[in-house]
Amino acid sequence: MTNNCLNCNEEIIGKFCSNCSQATSIHRFSLGHVIKHDFIHGIFHFDTGFFYTIKELFSRPGHSIREYIHGKRAKHYNYFATIILLLTIGYFLKKWTIIEVSDLYGKSVAGAFRLLKDYSKIAIFLHIPIIAFASFVLLKKSKQNYTEHIVLNLYLLCGVLTISFVLPIIMIFSADRQFLLLINNVLTFLTFLYVIIFYYQYFSVFDFKKYSLIILVVIIAILYLLTKQLINSSLNTIGLKYLH
Repeated sequence: MTNNCLNCNEEIIGKFCSNCSQATSIHRFSLGHVIKHDFIHGIFHFDTGFFYTIKELFSRPGHSIREYIHGKRAKHYNYFATIILLLTIGYFLKKWTIIEVSDLYGKSVAGAFRLLKDYSKIAIFLHIPIIAFASFVLLKKSKQNYTEHIVLNLYLLCGVLTISFVLPIIMIFSADRQFLLLINNVLTFLTFLYVIIFYYQYFSVFDFKKYSLIILVVIIAILYLLTKQLINSSLNTIGLKYLH
């Protein structure tokens, strides 16, 4: 029995369209289907979707994203969608904290927080083209193109954002500024280690000598933190000068 694909109108035989790959088992939307399949399956299943991506980013980050870039893309949540969802989670976490995150750091970041209030979805990506270019140049032996470096760094950002949730979660229960600053320093160090692990795993299958690769990924991890710090300082200056 033949049917026509509801997406592209191509004649199809079997369960999937050979032209656009849409399943033939398409039916009208119902509340039950939206809740059980589109929401729960798309977000909460550990074998695919958002939580699968987060799980992979903390169990085998570099290996998983390398496999994604090289073709195994069915299970991972889209990198832009993951970032936006993480930003949304972070927004609500900060709403529940005992003190404002901006109060923790004082006037030194007041301008940056003014800017991030309205432009956080843009500012979060500012370091990506820079650090992607750095990794592209330093690890060009892997023959990954610049766009692939953009994508792997976007997934790296997903992991870094997830680590950053630890601070606002603790701030829901504590307002001890010295303790929170200590936690922030620990998280900075953990982020540094995470970046090293991510890059090392990703590029470990290419033709790099082990010690050479370690040196390169440590350099990139340092550049990663310095680039973010430089951008934050620039945003702070702009915010203080132009936003009141």
